Amino acid sequence: MFRRDDRTTSNHHHHQHQDHDKQVSKSAIDSCEQSPGVTFTVPEKLQIARELSRMGVDVCEAGFPVSSEGDFDAVSRIAKEVGPLMEGREAIGKPMRIAGLSRAVQSDILRTYEAVKHAPLHRIHIFLATSDIHLTHKLRISREECVKRACEAVRYARTLCDNIEFSPEDAGRTDRAFLVHVLGEVIKAGATTLNVPDTVGICTPEEYGGMFRELIEKTPGADTVTWSAHCQNDLGLATANTLSAIQNGVRQAEVTINGIGERAGNTSLEEVIMAIHTHPNETFPVYHQINTKSIYKISQLVLQTSGMAIQPHKAIVGANAFAHESGIHQDGVLKHPSTYEIIDPAEVGVPSNAIVLGKSSGRNALRAKLAELGIQLSGDDALQRLFARFKALADKKTKVTDHDLVALAEDQLV
Repeated sequence: MFRRDDRTTSNHHHHQHQDHDKQVSKSAIDSCEQSPGVTFTVPEKLQIARELSRMGVDVCEAGFPVSSEGDFDAVSRIAKEVGPLMEGREAIGKPMRIAGLSRAVQSDILRTYEAVKHAPLHRIHIFLATSDIHLTHKLRISREECVKRACEAVRYARTLCDNIEFSPEDAGRTDRAFLVHVLGEVIKAGATTLNVPDTVGICTPEEYGGMFRELIEKTPGADTVTWSAHCQNDLGLATANTLSAIQNGVRQAEVTINGIGERAGNTSLEEVIMAIHTHPNETFPVYHQINTKSIYKISQLVLQTSGMAIQPHKAIVGANAFAHESGIHQDGVLKHPSTYEIIDPAEVGVPSNAIVLGKSSGRNALRAKLAELGIQLSGDDALQRLFARFKALADKKTKVTDHDLVALAEDQLV
């Protein structure tokens, strides 16, 4: 998703060896579907994948082909039908890469390849747990066996495909020296992208960014791969952690639309993109090629197809993200939007900001809403009388609707 902005001078030495591969974004349909209660049909997956392609996403992780016949068919169809598409990608110059997720097992890897191979650009994404907690209690294998399995899986995958991503699951709780060792070995085995996940969402931004700084500095061959972040939102830190990783050398972020995913969700595409969009050059030494005006449209598509509601105060795409009820805020926004909006709603495809009338609203907001409804009053005295009646009604109701205002105005004009 992110390229190093060559117009920007970075003070961090580890940014300098990311220039070899500027293709670095990823959005996951598969992670969305891991959210409890969310299941997409094949046509829905195809529709979402098409929108991701038009939006400018670089890599789409379309599913987990070995998990079911349905998922295999969905990934295969996305590879065939969406993989070659170039609409909206003319400036990028290449189609979206289609990835499939796989355990570090030969049969999984082959099945994944059979699904993704139809796309002009494709990828096999292999994961294997590396934390002692997972090795001891889940896999019941030693660290040595873990390294052996990881390398054998990557080597086999490279006989099928030249674009291989490897994820050490639960990297956030993995012994750092062992993490350096296993990642160095999978680079030797042929991995091209190293995705280092905070699988349980336990890291803080300082810890997660610092982990990448250390890994990029100490891992043999670090300058030959693309580094990737994958964060869960268990502590509400997924976006902050991902942005910290980008500041420390990461050039791929694994994200989902609306941030949906396992447990508390994954990093939200719209939050990461708009954070970078509103801080060009200085804070994040990268740029993206996402069409931000597509954000609201695809957010609504995922909302409708997944049935997973977005809380009203969700950043960027929530119903209240550009809504203003406080009288002071409404007055400011009406005079100049930038007083309380850091993003123009049109930049993310939201039709306009919403003035929500309630008991804390002021006269300017009421005047603007009346004008929007085509209601003309005789002067300031009439506005003041209507404002007093509006306030009395607002004390009784949570929100004053357009119908309420029309009724109030008609009563006054009678």
